[in-house]
Amino acid sequence: MLKKQNIAVIGSGFGALSAAIRLVSQGHNVTIYEKLDKPGGRAYQYELNGFKFDGGPTVITAPHQYDELFELAGKKREDYLTFVPLDPFYRIFNGNGDHFNYWRDQDKTEQEIARFSPSDIQGYRIFLNKMNAIFEWFHPFTEKSFSTLFSFLRIFPYVFKTGTWRSMYSFASMHVKNDFIRKILSFHPLLIGGNPFDTPSIYGLIIGFEKEWGVHYCLGGTGAIVNALCRVFEDSGGTIKLNTEVSRLLIEKNRISGLCLANGSVVKTDSVVCNGDIAFCYKHLIPHENLPRALNLWLNNIQYSNSLVVIYFGTKKKYTDSRLSHHNLILGNDYKKFMKDVFSRKKMPRELGLYLHMPSATDPSIAPEGCESFYVLSLVPNLDGKIKWAEIIDDYTDKILNFLEENYLPDLKENIIVQHTVSPLHFASTLNSFKGAAFSIKPSMAQSGYFRPQVKSKWFKDLYFVGAGVHPGAGVPAVMASGKIAAADISEINQI
Repeated sequence: MLKKQNIAVIGSGFGALSAAIRLVSQGHNVTIYEKLDKPGGRAYQYELNGFKFDGGPTVITAPHQYDELFELAGKKREDYLTFVPLDPFYRIFNGNGDHFNYWRDQDKTEQEIARFSPSDIQGYRIFLNKMNAIFEWFHPFTEKSFSTLFSFLRIFPYVFKTGTWRSMYSFASMHVKNDFIRKILSFHPLLIGGNPFDTPSIYGLIIGFEKEWGVHYCLGGTGAIVNALCRVFEDSGGTIKLNTEVSRLLIEKNRISGLCLANGSVVKTDSVVCNGDIAFCYKHLIPHENLPRALNLWLNNIQYSNSLVVIYFGTKKKYTDSRLSHHNLILGNDYKKFMKDVFSRKKMPRELGLYLHMPSATDPSIAPEGCESFYVLSLVPNLDGKIKWAEIIDDYTDKILNFLEENYLPDLKENIIVQHTVSPLHFASTLNSFKGAAFSIKPSMAQSGYFRPQVKSKWFKDLYFVGAGVHPGAGVPAVMASGKIAAADISEINQI
């Protein structure tokens, strides 16, 4: 029998909703506190002049994770949402403008490889077989806590056996020789805030997620998923309070006992699930006198992910004759130097590394009739780079739009009728991301598994974290899994 709790959830992103729906279905009193005017967190959806722009995640895999949440509420996902499979998953462009269609079907992908480097087909087959093996071995661990070092060390014999301690780019380079094909086989860490040249290839299990369950788009955008999950949560008895910022956590004898809201009111709780950035929470929501020195030192020595500049824009014309697909990656020729500038040197690279999202190619409802909807994401350093974003953002935005106009979208600037730009300052101030890191803590071997912050805080009782900064990491499937882990941990601890 479970002890019924009053549980506060800070934030309303995918991790929060994953945990909250599970907890309310178990009979707990659950309230979500969201500082913004709409739910979603990084998945916030902007609505501007008839256009809908998904603020953050756009790649949807593992549909069964959503099915689980609807089933807990006695409902069917298909009654709320329509998922559309995308194929190719991505269209990837090199610095010369040549493109590669990244298909789910292996034969089609091999045909693409043959266009660039026929001799690499056999190497690709070996690479893919190894990625499938990595997925089969490691993906069960993405829904479990590594509460002890021993539990994490159990996987290391397999890590050494498979060579998955190598970086994604190095692992790909062992199997294929063409540099463009190497980039294509190793770009996935970019989806979770990692550098392909130093992120261990254990994270190649992302490829397995895509191959196993496909890449999908939800009609209405990612925001439609957020809205549907919020409906399910509220229909199950949960409460969502928007425009309600948490300013401080209340602590009694090293346990979290409640929240202090920005409006001055106090909420007493039994447990708190924080979907906010873990470093921000510890540094800004915990009173300084309660923050252990060792914890503060640890937070300052963690490596954080890159940041982003994101331009959301809508055009008054359709680009039906463009070379673009739904998901597009544009990789420059000086790829390694670009990654070093962004992740290590923390300086503005000369080249651009872009992800261009064109959802209206699949879903006309996302834009007014006859219009096209886009967002372009540019990889940039986090705020450790000391870049004066307030001074340069306009020029940098022009640089990106000029590049797209010259290479992919003719007459773009004269056809833009709505535009919204966010910089690393937005991630730091609006989304409370420490150092403006768009994906929180950087994925690395030293910051994975047991060595990554766990869902259950080891510093304060009754405090749990979900989201990109904790195990299993960034990316929607991992964030959703963190919510599942949190709900399981709370329920197990409070059984009577």
